[in-house]
Amino acid sequence: MRSRRLFARGALILGLVFLYAPIVSLIVFSFNNSRLVTVWDSVHSPTLKWYGTLVHNGQILDAAWLSIRIALTAASCSVVLGTLAGFALARFSQFRGRLLLAGMTTAPIVMPEVITGLSLLLLFVALEQLIGWPRGLGAVTIALAHITFCMAYVTVVVQSRLTGFDESLEEAAMDLGARPATVFLRVTLPLILPAIASGWLLAFTLSWDDLVITQFVAGPGSSTLPMVIFSKVRFGVTPDVNALATILVLIVATGIVLSTIWMRYQQRRRERDEQLAAAANL
Repeated sequence: MRSRRLFARGALILGLVFLYAPIVSLIVFSFNNSRLVTVWDSVHSPTLKWYGTLVHNGQILDAAWLSIRIALTAASCSVVLGTLAGFALARFSQFRGRLLLAGMTTAPIVMPEVITGLSLLLLFVALEQLIGWPRGLGAVTIALAHITFCMAYVTVVVQSRLTGFDESLEEAAMDLGARPATVFLRVTLPLILPAIASGWLLAFTLSWDDLVITQFVAGPGSSTLPMVIFSKVRFGVTPDVNALATILVLIVATGIVLSTIWMRYQQRRRERDEQLAAAANL
């Protein structure tokens, strides 16, 4: 029994080291005084000059701001569409075209990104020739492409949450006279809100990090941050990229901590309400 615990702890430690050691090294080298990204300057003390250089790097800042705008748009639209699709697949088991809808929502997950990017590129070109929209490739086509594959992930997350949902809570609300719209807003939506928030964060991360599909549907002047960093790798990454990555890690970590605290607060609030309701029925 003790050997199993030691093995489990050792495996956990090795897994955490494997996942987070590169991130920690990137953060450490963002304070390196040398212009070489992978060589630590042991002569001079750590410095913050690369963060100052980052402020004056217009190319990276413009690409980062474009990536943030596209990720926010893609995540928000994907949450709306993915929640509706997940709700339909989980609640309406018998309707014409359900199998087709299920296959279309999960296809972007299993389909290679090269095929997805090429098919979207051909679609946008055909639409421009037929109806004149979208006008060329740019931020709009990137956002539409990201919504296409991010929606699939949100659909899976929301559908899995609704599969184990206790429908007796909705039935009790309707027995008390609540309308379907009120039941959805006051009962269903608060209970599946953690899944929706998780889907939004997942969609935001996938959109922010995407490179392959973005390269197919991006036009001149619409380079996202992954595209800029990938182009810099060929000539050598500058230390200000490490500084930018450190800032992004800090922002993402802060968002995860805040969302975790908020979801725990909501969980405790629901448990307290359930206890009060059970005590009132006694």
